Amino acid sequence: MRILISALLLMPAAALAGSAFDGTWKTNLDSMKVTGKPDVYLLANGEYTCSSCSPELKVKADGAEHKVTGHAYYDTAMVKVISATSDEIVLKQGDKEFARMTETVSADGATLTGRFTNHVGAKVVTGEVVEKRVASGPAGSHAVSGSWLQEQLKGNETLRTVQYEMTPGHFVMHWNGQSYDANFDGKEYPIVGDPGRTVVTVKRIDDNTVEETDHRQGKVVDEIRLAVAKDGRTVQVTDKDVAHGQMTTYTLEKQKQ
Repeated sequence: MRILISALLLMPAAALAGSAFDGTWKTNLDSMKVTGKPDVYLLANGEYTCSSCSPELKVKADGAEHKVTGHAYYDTAMVKVISATSDEIVLKQGDKEFARMTETVSADGATLTGRFTNHVGAKVVTGEVVEKRVASGPAGSHAVSGSWLQEQLKGNETLRTVQYEMTPGHFVMHWNGQSYDANFDGKEYPIVGDPGRTVVTVKRIDDNTVEETDHRQGKVVDEIRLAVAKDGRTVQVTDKDVAHGQMTTYTLEKQKQ
């Protein structure tokens, strides 16, 4: 993180000394584990439903764009059946594409692989998510139908990289053109650059631990705990996705300056 000289002159001595959080971190995607409620999809009778989405997403699967309401990041959805084992989903906010995903079910029906591009930040995020089947869909429905739980995630450097800074009074985050600078006072602060208009509150537990609560559309959507290891080389992240009923844990690794 680049800091202007003029800003440095105004910062307290404690901030200049740095904290365990200060610097650039990258997600170790191999460390990621997801537990809790599965993702539930149904593609049948010309209609696609994601009942685990918050709110539920239901549109015709005819390859045309359809208006949807209640979603923070998109107001149009398109679902197209590509084959008996794959489909494509495109989400837009106005005329701007938010995300695109192609989903493909394995020959044995046990895994669902989604290759995605996401335009939520300054740079395009690309990656691949692999989910394992935990329940089958109704008889006669498309292969993507059923209940799935994330097993593996791959992503580019943009997805993986985040910067943090902590002083005695506040906590700062930068990720892909989005950022917040929040005081430890229980008040809500906006994530600047986030089209979903998420706001956060942060709580300092100790020098190595911070808790963040994300609010969107007036509801708590995520409760995140960041804990720096004693050696300062890693951060253990625990993310309780309140909106979807899932818990994700993973490790961030400190990058050399």
